[in-house]
Order: sequence, then C-alpha cells, then structure tokens
Amino acid sequence: MNIAFTPIGVIHSPFCDLVNMPVQPKGARDVFATIEFKDEYTEGLKDLDGFSHVYLIYHFHKVKEPKLSVIPFNDPTNTQRGVFSTRTPMHPNSIGLSVVELVSVKGNIVTIKGVDVLDGTPLLDIKPYIENFDKVEGETRSGWMKASPNEVSSKKSDSRFVF
Repeated sequence: MNIAFTPIGVIHSPFCDLVNMPVQPKGARDVFATIEFKDEYTEGLKDLDGFSHVYLIYHFHKVKEPKLSVIPFNDPTNTQRGVFSTRTPMHPNSIGLSVVELVSVKGNIVTIKGVDVLDGTPLLDIKPYIENFDKVEGETRSGWMKASPNEVSSKKSDSRFVF
C-alpha cells in the first residue's frame, strides 16, 4: 500500500536549527509562529478562529532514517525506549503532533503560539482542540516519562536527532 500526503501549508517558526530548540510545546510557551496555508485551503479555515487551541499534524521532513529504539530527551536515565513510547521525530512515518494556542486567522495565514516545530515544516492537517472531546478524565499514566512540568518546559534539544 502506498499512502501519500499532500501538505496543506508550511509552518514558519523561529527555529532554523534542530539543536537547542524546545522539545515540546510546553517549552515554547511564548514562541509565536505562522502557518501559511496554500490558497486552495483558505476556505477551510472559516470558523477556526473560535477555538483557543488547535492540533497541528505535520511531517518531520528532515528525518532520513527512522529508528525503532531511541533515547528520548526527557529520560534522565538515558535508557533506550521503543519509539512508539516516545514523542521523538524518529517514528516510521515521521508524523508530528502538537497542541498549540490559536492566536489569529487572517486570510490564509494562521498565527499560533507555543510552537516547538522547525521552520519550513510541512503541515499535513489542523484540527480544533475541543475540551468536551479531548480532555481525559480520571486517572492517567505517563509510562516511563517522569519529568516534572518544569523539567519538560526547560528541556532543549541536542544533536541526537539531527539528520
């Protein structure tokens, strides 16, 4: 089966280098970026501005060779983890997911805040965050990930996933 995705736009962020950038949106809380949608998708942005947050689904376009085992940034034990238990870019399909704050929608330009994405990243899709759908109630588990919110916010990337 050959599945191909066509980007609907490009994410423009201040991050031009994979080293020393935030590794999660929490670490990029005050970072603004824009998404430039292809003109043919502008109509699809109607009514998006009523939402506070959106999911960005994008392609880690710099990944050349996926890995099934990685040492993630937020693991102080430096233990090899199965890639599917991580949020690293090294997944077989190189798809990224981030929840970001929606600032504005003007024509085909969407401004967002809290972005941890490399400049020039192709956007595959955008979906609104809807609390009544997406908020997880009850007990949750985060597996091996034990970093505190402060540790997650302050973690920066290094060269381990530079392609």
